[in-house]
Amino acid sequence: MHSVIQQAKRVIIKVGSSLVTNDGKGLDAHAIEKWTEQIVQLRALGKEVVLVSSGAIAEGMQRLGFDKRPTGVHELQACAAVGQMGLAQIYETSFRHYDVRTAQVLLTHADLADRERYLNARSTLFTLLRYGVVPIINENDTVVTDEIKFGDNDTLGALVANLIEADALIILTDQRGLYTADPRKNPDATFVHEAKAGDLSLETMAGGAGSSLGRGGMLTKILAAKRAAFSGAHTVIAWGREENVLTRLAHGEAIGTQLTAQTAQLTARKQWMADHLQTAGKVVLDAGAVKKLSAEGKSLLPIGVIEVTGSFGRGDVITCVDENGHPVARGMTNYASSDARRIVRKPSSEIATILGFVEEPELIHRDNLVLL
Repeated sequence: MHSVIQQAKRVIIKVGSSLVTNDGKGLDAHAIEKWTEQIVQLRALGKEVVLVSSGAIAEGMQRLGFDKRPTGVHELQACAAVGQMGLAQIYETSFRHYDVRTAQVLLTHADLADRERYLNARSTLFTLLRYGVVPIINENDTVVTDEIKFGDNDTLGALVANLIEADALIILTDQRGLYTADPRKNPDATFVHEAKAGDLSLETMAGGAGSSLGRGGMLTKILAAKRAAFSGAHTVIAWGREENVLTRLAHGEAIGTQLTAQTAQLTARKQWMADHLQTAGKVVLDAGAVKKLSAEGKSLLPIGVIEVTGSFGRGDVITCVDENGHPVARGMTNYASSDARRIVRKPSSEIATILGFVEEPELIHRDNLVLL
């Protein structure tokens, strides 16, 4: 068995609280330095890396003198606010040694549930990666409530994998991976080296609570792998203190539990768009644009659009039809209908002048378009 990380081009790495804070003893600078060095090596192999790091609340607890995780939401938010300062600082310092820039990105479920904020977060992350920055993502625990929290950063890692169509999610934890049963209680428990993400039997195997510092146990990791697989991302669950775990995975060594997605990345996203039996609106394309989309696999530019009908927002799935009304494609639009009407038949270079801003040069990018 070879690690799926070897072929992955865009990787999400999630590090748990107990690892980052050395089981609550304060931020573990030595461990963070090791992961930083390995992430730099992954980038040298041509991989884009996004880091999802827990640890803000645990660090804040240590700074504010809490002996155990508080239960009050405001105390937790205060710990997060204090601890996030240290978390951002230690990553910035660690990556600076390698002349690599970092960015702090704090997200809530509401950010990813709202379509416009979802697209804004997505565009920001893509832009950071394009500039060679390593985004450091955490849940915005300072403002979350029970209604909007992710619940654990395993889930956040999976959602980010879906958000930017990552090839793989690596969950670094304080456990070696998944066993068929709790090895502490069952001597017959065997280690699961590889399985299919979403296999229901995995959820039966995974049980027990997480550490006193974090919110997730093995079950949340199994469910995160299932969620990540929706967009075609594979998941590896591995012990974070395994020597050079990230670089060894990147060179193909099988470490931890590998949960493979059964749906190809593009197939998953485009299937989601194709499943929209009803769309919020449509655009009529000229013959040149139809050819660009159908025969050449190009994006849809505003200049190729003759007419916009219906009312839709940025990020809605709309239908593209030819001049005879025959459906050509469906895709996620980068512009709301009101803005799209103003830029039809115009070159992309004029979008900023007409609208006063530019979301993207395309009305629909080819990665967000499926032919019918």
